[in-house]
Amino acid sequence: MREISAQHPVLVTGASGFVGGYLVKALAGHGIPESAVLALSSNERALPGAHKTIQVDITDSAKVYDLIAAYRPAAVVHLAAVAQPAKAARNQDLAWQVNVEGTRNLARAIMLKAPQARLVFASSSETYGASFNDWPEGVAESVSLRPMSAYGATKAAADVALGQMAIDGLDVIRFRAFNHTGPGQAPNYVVPAFAEQVARIEAGIQPPVMQVGNLDACRDFLDVRDVVKAYVLAALGQGLPGRAYNLSSGTGRPIQSVLDTLQSFTDVQIDVEIDPNRVRPSDVPYAIGNNSAVKSDFGWTPEFPFEQTLRDVLDGYRATHAF
Repeated sequence: MREISAQHPVLVTGASGFVGGYLVKALAGHGIPESAVLALSSNERALPGAHKTIQVDITDSAKVYDLIAAYRPAAVVHLAAVAQPAKAARNQDLAWQVNVEGTRNLARAIMLKAPQARLVFASSSETYGASFNDWPEGVAESVSLRPMSAYGATKAAADVALGQMAIDGLDVIRFRAFNHTGPGQAPNYVVPAFAEQVARIEAGIQPPVMQVGNLDACRDFLDVRDVVKAYVLAALGQGLPGRAYNLSSGTGRPIQSVLDTLQSFTDVQIDVEIDPNRVRPSDVPYAIGNNSAVKSDFGWTPEFPFEQTLRDVLDGYRATHAF
């Protein structure tokens, strides 16, 4: 296992985000001392489990180089991104600058200033895009990247760039993570969007009518706590350098079933209405990932039953809206 210490810490970019908060806590849960965890963020908000938070703009190559040279990390887990597909679509220049050039800045700095470091990159299932339609039973990592959104395109470009840099010596693991959720996720995504409405209805804040979008699509969901476990294992040295890995459950779930399960957790009678503003036409009916490689190379498997994940998300919103 890779030795991570205060002298050679693990850096977490995007640490103040939803996944970053879980990852910092998970590092401590795997025995990595707080003194060896540095959070990199666009702000300096302190994070439980991190020695300190360093404000950094990953698009500023000079500052990124100085940072890597100063700390000479044992590992860097790169989460920072314009991560919401809708936001990436609205501001594509920013998405390309952050998601691609920011990633390349970080990778180049590691190769030059800390070549012993392992880079763990949070890629995305969005990179597969149209290829899902050719593999409805689940895509493997060898399938062509054919992104259909601006966000997917930026992640695919960074993914491919890192794959090439691995040939030049970069120690990198690329995780193509599928939909993941958990308590605390903002309602910009389907699971928390549904859960928040249930909690608001229970609290009497919202009339007993849920507004929903397209319920026909079938997606592969994970618990964020299972996702960060894989990131920690990679930071500690597991996995084959240069390889891309799907992080997925391997099971497709219709969005309708997500709604039905959340409704089964409440005694309140709730009607459902289609909100045209929430309906996003999808050219990908099924998006499922083959996870055999990550299971084999990491000994990783999802531990959180999806029903528990849904209940935990709902309970989180119930606590938020409780009087």
